[in-house]
Amino acid sequence: MVNVTLPDGSVRSFEKPVSGAELAASIGPGLAKAALAVRVDGKMKDLAARIDRDAKVSIVTAKDADALELIRHDAAHVLAQAVQELFPGTQITFGPAIENGFYYDFARKEPFTPEDFAKIEQRMREIVDRNLPIECEVWDRDKIKAWFKQHGESFKAEWVDELPKDEAITVYRQGEWMDMCTGPHLPSTGKLPKAFKLTKVSGTYWRGNPQNPVLQRIYGTAWASEKDLKDYLHRLEEAEKRDHRKLGREMDLFHLQEEAIGSVFWHPNGWTLWRTIERYMRARLEAAGYVEVKTPQLVDRKLWEESGHWEKFKEGMYLAVPRDEKAAAEDVARVYAIKPMNCPGAVQIFKQGLKSYRDLPLRMAEFGSCHRYEPSGAVHGIMRVRAFTQDDAHIFCTEDQIEAESVAFCDLLRTIYKDLGFPDFFVKYSDRPPVRAGSDDIWDKAEQALRSASKAAGLDLQLNPGEGAFYGPKLEFVLRDAIGRDWQCGTLQVDFVLPERLDASYIGEDGQRHRPVMLHRAILGSFERFIGIMIEHYAGKFPLWLAPVQAVVATIVSDADAYAREVAAALGGARMRAELDLRNEKINLKIREHSLAKVPILLILGRKEAEERKVTIRRLGEERQESLALEEAVAKLKGLAAPPLA
Repeated sequence: MVNVTLPDGSVRSFEKPVSGAELAASIGPGLAKAALAVRVDGKMKDLAARIDRDAKVSIVTAKDADALELIRHDAAHVLAQAVQELFPGTQITFGPAIENGFYYDFARKEPFTPEDFAKIEQRMREIVDRNLPIECEVWDRDKIKAWFKQHGESFKAEWVDELPKDEAITVYRQGEWMDMCTGPHLPSTGKLPKAFKLTKVSGTYWRGNPQNPVLQRIYGTAWASEKDLKDYLHRLEEAEKRDHRKLGREMDLFHLQEEAIGSVFWHPNGWTLWRTIERYMRARLEAAGYVEVKTPQLVDRKLWEESGHWEKFKEGMYLAVPRDEKAAAEDVARVYAIKPMNCPGAVQIFKQGLKSYRDLPLRMAEFGSCHRYEPSGAVHGIMRVRAFTQDDAHIFCTEDQIEAESVAFCDLLRTIYKDLGFPDFFVKYSDRPPVRAGSDDIWDKAEQALRSASKAAGLDLQLNPGEGAFYGPKLEFVLRDAIGRDWQCGTLQVDFVLPERLDASYIGEDGQRHRPVMLHRAILGSFERFIGIMIEHYAGKFPLWLAPVQAVVATIVSDADAYAREVAAALGGARMRAELDLRNEKINLKIREHSLAKVPILLILGRKEAEERKVTIRRLGEERQESLALEEAVAKLKGLAAPPLA
């Protein structure tokens, strides 16, 4: 007897093992038709998989969020079959599901081009229409290797030897086409929604090694419905329009160049934006009881070894050794690392002088400049860089203070995100990773403390298993932008390990030494990345208080130049960032150029405005204009431009 417990708590009993398809049919014909796979005790399996023991079981349909990975994996297989049918002699390698889609790597002498996509997509639709059964088979290792060699699949034959010797080799067949795969897959190609589209082709290396042959990678996206596909493609179009690299050029914010890969050259407008955000953050932190510190860039490897970062992160550290040969000979072990994070430096400041329980909590903030090596292929605009500034802080507290400090931090984070235009976010809870520092008892205590603090802060957590920091569990705060994309930015980590490793202590009420708990926390994450996110979120159209150039005073005729200077001076006196445009150009050209640069406010002046001491105000994206007396306009704009803390 096999007892199957369904999601609603009901139990169905079967005399013998039952497949997912049979279970779905026993529940109802509608579910049998919609069924794509089966989840047994939380693990997704093929619909044909047999349930031979008591288990909690659910039927997966296209409505389930995790069905997307199944759909995308099958889309990759259908893509591979279509390519091999259309381009005989092409070899297959790997084709996984990825975020928002899938890809497949092919070995072919002739290059694929985007012009091939329409033909490939049409063949993919034909394969779906064939409704080929997708069947899982177990093959003998030598047999499958021989089969691949016989059919000219040298890459697959090579890969057979890399698989663990004690691992069964499963092959998924759809019609005459097949590939090694661990699954699961849809029951037939006809179950694959036709909501897919090929997006690009790029080069890669077999198994990621530049010494190996070059492959061609075709990317695609796949969704559960045509509506979802259209929505995603619309988001892609919007994302392209909002690309921070493009807007960064148009708004003259920053540039990047080969001589400093992964480092940003901030232009005056971009640095004004940076300083505005930094000034706002500093004011918020000071009001919340933080003290600000600054720690060295170059630190002896000894400190990184003591903290544990050397073992974990040394491959990503930039190193420096003494240039003087004599010094190097006398002290061969003296190796410095440019700091990749700020935590050990904060502990060094905490350790200076005797600390008492009365000094806790000590909230120590740092806008810390860090460097981490990122492969050049991974660097992306200012979103993923090698040189960055973290809005870091470390709260040294007692165990009894963890909850209150965590709640206060979450409240601070909520209001800052709202002020910066991100009211919507969710939180992931990441527990102990496989490789970590500290005992299981310490981790039990840290995880319990963070869960309790999260509950007190009213957070609804999504579990992110095994993704904690190597020294403690963490919360990850994920923002949602204007076009629905998610960005992980803020973090909160509970750390009992680093204070122990670096010998930090305070004197308790009992007169004895105790270890402080260290709360690592960030809100923006890094200034570079967060500014990139903000550029794309706002499409460059920043709120007035954030805009690098808040207003431009533009003249229609040169007769208004003197008055324009007076208007600009009045705006400057109101602490607004205003510029003059007195060029001998038509006003429509000036409006077009400043609109492209996303200037929020244009004050347009002609003879009439100069004579009447008025200004005509034109707002970005609006055709409507407003005429106000100079004093009234300055007062109104000053109020609108005030930062949230003013």
